[in-house]
Amino acid sequence: MPKIIHYRNKCIGCNICYESQPEYWRLSRKDGKATLIGAKLKKETYILEIPECDVEASKTTAEHCPTKVIKVSV
Repeated sequence: MPKIIHYRNKCIGCNICYESQPEYWRLSRKDGKATLIGAKLKKETYILEIPECDVEASKTTAEHCPTKVIKVSV
């Protein structure tokens, strides 16, 4: 199953992920960083399984992240 992997501790809160895929992302009011909705925390990374149909859009979102803290695993 494809996954989005988010290294949240290095996020700068630029909002590009939310603008690209608001169904998966939101910005935290506490620290201004992006949050991967519904993700599970595993060793300082957040991981969310996604359907195959969202892989290309998620890859585009990852490519636009200026700090490259979003990865898509297929």
